[in-house]
Amino acid sequence: MRIIGVLIGILILVVGYFWVVLSWNYSTGERAGWVQKFSKKGWLCKTWEGEMAMVSMPGAIPEKFYFTVWDDAVADNLNKVMGKRVALHYEEKVGLPTSCFGETRHYVTHVTEVEEIPLGPGIVVPTPGIPAAPQK
Repeated sequence: MRIIGVLIGILILVVGYFWVVLSWNYSTGERAGWVQKFSKKGWLCKTWEGEMAMVSMPGAIPEKFYFTVWDDAVADNLNKVMGKRVALHYEEKVGLPTSCFGETRHYVTHVTEVEEIPLGPGIVVPTPGIPAAPQK
């Protein structure tokens, strides 16, 4: 009887740990750039994994942002805007023990297509179909 109590206690601790880790975010934020790679990967646990190139200034070497998507609806939206500049809203989770939750710590929850490309303070390249802002 005591062994059953110990096993139930361990099970409650494990479930509690996963509940805390999955509901708590270390950080949240947005990053903008162009998604270069996006695919469903994994041997047993399939997750959507992606790579986005972020360029801070024209001609600069792009920084890569690696991310994971759990939600198939978000993955569908991301596939629809491939090749366009996007902003990815993400939550960073720390402490997930296996790659079944994804290969990265950054989990994208929302995708927004960016309509214009800021090159610097006051300099913007308009996208087709959107009138340019008047110059001051």
